[in-house]
Amino acid sequence: MTTVQSHSSTQSNAGAPRRLPNLPPATLTKWLRDMHLIREFEVRCIQSYQEKKIGGFCHVYIGQEAVAVGCTQAVTPADPIVTAYRDHGHALARGMTSRACMAEMFGKVGGCAKGKGGSMHMFDRPNNLYGGHGIVGAQTPLGTGLAFATKYEDEVVNGGKNRRVTLCFLGDGAVNQGAFYETMNLAGLFDIPVIFIVENNGYSMGTAINRGTTMSHDLTIKGRAHGLKEATIDGMDVLSVYHDMHALAEWCRENSRPAFVDMKCYRYKGHSMSDPRKYRTREEEERHESNDPIGKFERALLDHGVITDATIKEIMASCREEVRDSIQFSNESPEPPLSDLYTDVFVEPWGRFTGSSQPEFTGGASNVCSFRATDGKEGLV
Repeated sequence: MTTVQSHSSTQSNAGAPRRLPNLPPATLTKWLRDMHLIREFEVRCIQSYQEKKIGGFCHVYIGQEAVAVGCTQAVTPADPIVTAYRDHGHALARGMTSRACMAEMFGKVGGCAKGKGGSMHMFDRPNNLYGGHGIVGAQTPLGTGLAFATKYEDEVVNGGKNRRVTLCFLGDGAVNQGAFYETMNLAGLFDIPVIFIVENNGYSMGTAINRGTTMSHDLTIKGRAHGLKEATIDGMDVLSVYHDMHALAEWCRENSRPAFVDMKCYRYKGHSMSDPRKYRTREEEERHESNDPIGKFERALLDHGVITDATIKEIMASCREEVRDSIQFSNESPEPPLSDLYTDVFVEPWGRFTGSSQPEFTGGASNVCSFRATDGKEGLV
């Protein structure tokens, strides 16, 4: 993997084996389970979509599990995360329950957005995951706003030093959006601690990146032009992702500066469930599947004696059971009533709109408070 060298670049050598980080074996084993859980969850999402239990758009994350897991483990739970619409993997890696995630896929009340968001809008405020967003590139200004807010709180409100960094994920197709360039410009000017992570799987929907993006062989030049620290990382190796992202996040946190990451990865399935993948060959897919991030991590853990073959079987069985449970929960969770058309539009009651409330997985009704609307009727917030 080659990149243009610069004084501020960080690179992964895809051909060099990574040593395991100095972390407890239980932590590394959990990473593997998280990756298996995402894979199993997505496979069952495909099945559920074909069974017409999931409607609308559905973009699965199969093949890119190392990116979500490695990145979320490289930062702290207090660091905000925002992403685009291929977001189930990020939600699960960040700590959302499988039940809340699957129920949202099914459009049920038990979902993280009470069934109103669906596949593209996973949101988990307790875990500082601020969405899934369906408009290409629209999450990049939001991510920068989150980073500005945490910096303002740390430095101005609390009178201290910046201590948080925001991860803002986007696809390689979003690199060409004008809002993204404006966002990078502001982040560079205002020293905002945000890391733009381009999950570069080689295709913008069905268009190869070299057909629609200049300098596709070195996307980091896009960030460099705005003064951002840049990195190229092997997104098919969770150890590389963790190692390089942890170092980069700590640099951004300490210096309160933005960064741009060209995260090289590959999605094994189409852009969405409606994509027949006619724009690429089976040989290409098989070549990338032979570099599967889950299998690669399993081999590393086996070679270092962290796990055994029996451990892998236990993990896979556990993930299958968890996802089966999430499907049963989603089947049994009710659909949103028509009255929900008037809830969660505004935080507080206004006119016919009755305010907002927490979803079930955050405590639901136990966290709501009562209010008296202008018409004298009781409601819930």
